[in-house]
Amino acid sequence: MRRQMDDIGKERDQYQLERDNLAEDLGLLKQRLDEETQKKADAENNLVAFRKDVDDATLARLELERKIESLMDEIEFLKKIHDEEIQDVQVSVQTQQLKMEVDHTSRPDLTGALRDIRAQYETIAVKNMQESEDWYKSKFADLTESAKRNGDALRQSKQEANESRRQIQSLNCEVDALKNTNEALLRQMREMEDQFGNEIGNYQDNVGRLEDEIRHLKEEMARHLREYQDLLNVKMALDIEIATYRKLLEGEENRITVPILNLGITNHLGERDYEHIPDSGTKRTVVIKTVETRDGEVVKESRREKESEPGRTDMDDHEE
Repeated sequence: MRRQMDDIGKERDQYQLERDNLAEDLGLLKQRLDEETQKKADAENNLVAFRKDVDDATLARLELERKIESLMDEIEFLKKIHDEEIQDVQVSVQTQQLKMEVDHTSRPDLTGALRDIRAQYETIAVKNMQESEDWYKSKFADLTESAKRNGDALRQSKQEANESRRQIQSLNCEVDALKNTNEALLRQMREMEDQFGNEIGNYQDNVGRLEDEIRHLKEEMARHLREYQDLLNVKMALDIEIATYRKLLEGEENRITVPILNLGITNHLGERDYEHIPDSGTKRTVVIKTVETRDGEVVKESRREKESEPGRTDMDDHEE
């Protein structure tokens, strides 16, 4: 029974250790889940910031496109004005030529002056056209470079947003896996607790049954000891009677009455049996046997002899 109790204690300690290990693993998983949740929140915050940057870049691109359209309209307007000015100059030159042809006879020296004026207007027109074209090319190059920079920033923002989206998806998958693992561990821990509770209940039932058996065995042992003591007393009484009858048969003159005293006290007190053995002389010997029992078990047994004079009774010997 003690070995069974030790085995039960060892199994209980082992189950306790396994439960502690499961609790520790569960705590680590919860900590990891919190960390992954924090990473997910950070990634979502970064995604929100990237979306804001993308929106700002989109607005900047739209603003640049609007500026480009405005500049293109302005260039078209300047070209139109330039063409109108050239047409006006050409009309003016043609008018001057007509006047010169009409007045050719009277003013022959105006042809060179008109030629010079025409050359000056053409030079001014070419210069204005070149300046307008250079200004247009410069503005278009600046706008193209700015649009390119904004396009690069927009592409980078989109790439960062996609990367953040992939990270969030990966973190969501990992969080789901950790949640499933956590639920499985909790379910396993509950099953083990139920199993341990059932086993502990069975062990307690076995311990109670063994204690009942031990108590029953002690009662049986005490009963057998009492029966043994009764049989021993009967045997001693029969031995004394046989010895007495033997002496009577041998022609003993004095009649000997041998009392038998049985004092039985259970639990911490002893049991004493008095046995009187007749002697062939003038004295007789009294044998005192002491048996001590505790909880139904014999703990001590002793035997002592005492001589008694023939004129004294058995009660006198007991009083001594």
